[in-house]
Amino acid sequence: MFSEIRCTIKGKVQRVGYRDFVEGYAHDHGLYGWIKNHADGSVETVIQGLPDDLKLCIEILNEGSLLAKVESLAIDWRTPEKLYEEFKVISS
Repeated sequence: MFSEIRCTIKGKVQRVGYRDFVEGYAHDHGLYGWIKNHADGSVETVIQGLPDDLKLCIEILNEGSLLAKVESLAIDWRTPEKLYEEFKVISS
């Protein structure tokens, strides 16, 4: 059964390839949802998958892309209200 996490990531996470990094990971590991930048410099993502896969994904979110510097990661575990069919970057 799929679970869902909604995460807010803060730090140096914009203009460093962070969203593309997460999108690539999601595609490679069968995860679904979206990721987008916010005006305050943070990044928000909703990711759906099996709980164990999401736990590994959280480690990747915290690590970030090569140029990123994650300062904080807020995670909210949820039951999906709707299922996504892909993972995509939402333009800001």
